[in-house]
Amino acid sequence: MSEAPHEAPIKTPGQLIAAIIASFAVPIVIIVLLVAYVDNSTRTGAGTDSLSEAEVTARIKPFAQVDIRDANAPRVYKTGEEVYKAVCSACHASGAAGAPKFTNAADWAPRISQGFDTLWHTALAGKGAMPPRGGTSPDDYSDFEIARAVVYMANNSGASFPEPAQPAAGAPATAASGATAAAAAAPGGASDAGAAQAAAAMAAMASVPQAAAPAAGAQSADASQAGKGLVHAGLPGLSRGRRAERTEVRRQGRLGAAPERFHGHGL
Repeated sequence: MSEAPHEAPIKTPGQLIAAIIASFAVPIVIIVLLVAYVDNSTRTGAGTDSLSEAEVTARIKPFAQVDIRDANAPRVYKTGEEVYKAVCSACHASGAAGAPKFTNAADWAPRISQGFDTLWHTALAGKGAMPPRGGTSPDDYSDFEIARAVVYMANNSGASFPEPAQPAAGAPATAASGATAAAAAAPGGASDAGAAQAAAAMAAMASVPQAAAPAAGAQSADASQAGKGLVHAGLPGLSRGRRAERTEVRRQGRLGAAPERFHGHGL
């Protein structure tokens, strides 16, 4: 029985060199891949930046923040793009709730044909699912800033509206501020008439307690005099009646006690 001779897998010097290189290269590649995997993985344990003061503060900070503004500082109006990104992009970026999608000319064409004023007043008053002013208040964004946002969206969707003129320094930027300014700028005659009416009303109100006070004092004096008369007139008579009643009781008591004393001594 004969056995097949065993042959070495490496028969040539080239195969030997390739085997030696592979025996070194393969472990090195594996080590490099493991190091890269460890470095790129997210670590949250001790010894990482996730427990640093800055990272912890960023994770536990409140969602709401207080925005402190200087009331005396000049108003810095936001651009149409800034207002769009802060307020309008929530619906108009994707066309949610039937809103015309930003940069979609087909959605904006019927609205652009109505003119800028119609679009602006629709944005201020609200329509459909869109709340007035996009859910903001005049303190957040003025009418001028809302107009800028309308122009920005419309012009990026096929319109060519001009940029709204910025209000002058000190001029009201909202309708409410305009009404307040108009009331403050009323003619002097109307102001004088209003002041005269207010003074007359105050005088009438002041005279009511003064007129009621003497009447109350007179009623109090009458009641006091009546009480005094009652004391002087009724109380003495009442006292004389009581004295007479007591005298009669004493007299009857003496008459009834004498027989008792007589019979007692006789026994």
